[in-house]
Amino acid sequence: MKFTQVIDFKTNRIDDFTAALDAVIASTEGHRIPHRAVLRRHRDGAHHYQLVVEFPTHDLGMENSRRPEIGAFAATLFAICEEPPIFSDLDVLREEDLR
Repeated sequence: MKFTQVIDFKTNRIDDFTAALDAVIASTEGHRIPHRAVLRRHRDGAHHYQLVVEFPTHDLGMENSRRPEIGAFAATLFAICEEPPIFSDLDVLREEDLR
């Protein structure tokens, strides 16, 4: 079953966040667990964002979370947030591509 982690966070330092994301992408090149990540900004709130990360399985998502590069990225996220980020772990029950 596919697995999604949603990280809801507020920061006025989004450039620092994107730089940290770019750094973790570069540092895991050639040995990362394949997954998809989408950064979104709330339209109704200043400095309010979501990072949606999708994995083929929960086990692969948890393996990714245990990697030191991801731990360093998470530490940066906590450091730049205006309040603690909220993490949601979700199993994907249904997925439709409605084009």
